[in-house]
Amino acid sequence: MSIKALSIAATGMNAQQKNLEVIANNIANINTTGFKRARAEFTDLMYETVRSSGVSNQAGLGVIPEGGKLGLGVKLSAIRDIHIQGALSQTNNPLDLAINGKGWFQVLGANGETLYTRSGAFNLNQDGQLVNLHGNIVDPEITVPENSRQVTVTSSGQVFAHLDGAVVPTEIGQITLSNFANEAGLEPMGDSLFAATDASGSAIEGVPDGPGFGKISQGYLESSNVDAIKEITQMIAAQRAYEMNSKVIQAADDMSSVVSKGIR
Repeated sequence: MSIKALSIAATGMNAQQKNLEVIANNIANINTTGFKRARAEFTDLMYETVRSSGVSNQAGLGVIPEGGKLGLGVKLSAIRDIHIQGALSQTNNPLDLAINGKGWFQVLGANGETLYTRSGAFNLNQDGQLVNLHGNIVDPEITVPENSRQVTVTSSGQVFAHLDGAVVPTEIGQITLSNFANEAGLEPMGDSLFAATDASGSAIEGVPDGPGFGKISQGYLESSNVDAIKEITQMIAAQRAYEMNSKVIQAADDMSSVVSKGIR
């Protein structure tokens, strides 16, 4: 029995170690623009039937009303990204954009695939195209003319360039956003980018400030939604749970030692 307790407690220690790793990644990205905190989800393992319920124990007796099933530990079932809104931080950079509400910016990956991000820290490349910090081109493509004095982005995602010598600004593009039926199913790719999966469902495209889509705030960035106090609290809880599982292992080992000495 003590050997079984060792293996059960070991699954608990492994689960809390994974939990701590998730918390550590959250804290590490507390200042990452558009970062979404993650939460480790756990489920119990299969059960060993010690005594079956609903059957007769002896002939002539009624069925056993309550049997016994012994749990065999815990396992990591998912690491869920919590896609709630982060606070908006003002930068006054006209190419910094934040989504106030639902939606994802679309950018092109290295192979031409569409990727999604909440990080709107954009800039211009050598051709005047709007790109993110890693050079991914915003989709649909928006090119700012060389003779532009200023770029203005409306809350509905219309992009205007104020050209030299022109009184009226010229519309040069439209920011398009995407939504997903299951945002938790998006696959994180690093660099604040996500890819659509079968679990997330196909992207539903729309324009900012449209039905089901948030507004664009120019000159702002969305901060990480990590709550430092909550993460520290969960870190302490994970540490205590790890210690308790280690004490179970120590107790099981002590019980095994008592049995071994009695046999000798």
